[in-house]
Amino acid sequence: MKPFARRTLIGTALAATALTLTGCGENLGAGPQLNVVSGYIQMGATPDAPAAGYFTVTGGPKDVQLMAVTADLAQRVEMHESVRENGVVTMKPLASAAVPAKGKLEFKPGGKHLMIWGINGAAVRAGKLPMAFVFTNNNNERILFDLPIKPSAAAGADGGMAMDHGSMDHGATGTDKAADAAKK
Repeated sequence: MKPFARRTLIGTALAATALTLTGCGENLGAGPQLNVVSGYIQMGATPDAPAAGYFTVTGGPKDVQLMAVTADLAQRVEMHESVRENGVVTMKPLASAAVPAKGKLEFKPGGKHLMIWGINGAAVRAGKLPMAFVFTNNNNERILFDLPIKPSAAAGADGGMAMDHGSMDHGATGTDKAADAAKK
């Protein structure tokens, strides 16, 4: 190889290395990166009922949108939000959810949450469901996170979180109310 060609090749290699290293240092001092930091899945009351997923995402240096959450070991995962309209709480599907820069997005009971249908039995037995979180940042980042699976709250397995519906008035007639009072 001629000396000129060798110097050109070495110069090109050094330039490529410098560009690669510059890309690696892109986040230096930019603050914390986007991250799923905690969460869990609450199984449904019956095997055919959907489970609910809750988690927290900490924001990175820029605002982004959470566009989807997927799980290979579940039939379907949807993002929802509980909202109060005319005194009634209903669930609405979410197309996306904002993750503020250096802030946090919480999916929690009574607010934003995942609805998860058909979790594979192997994932339930393992006690965790691997999930992928897809965001709108420049590289369409996917964060893989294992959400631990908790048994159904209806079964009372999590220390008394099961709700007692017996004390609620669900439109019972006067006869039903008298019968209920006699039982007590």
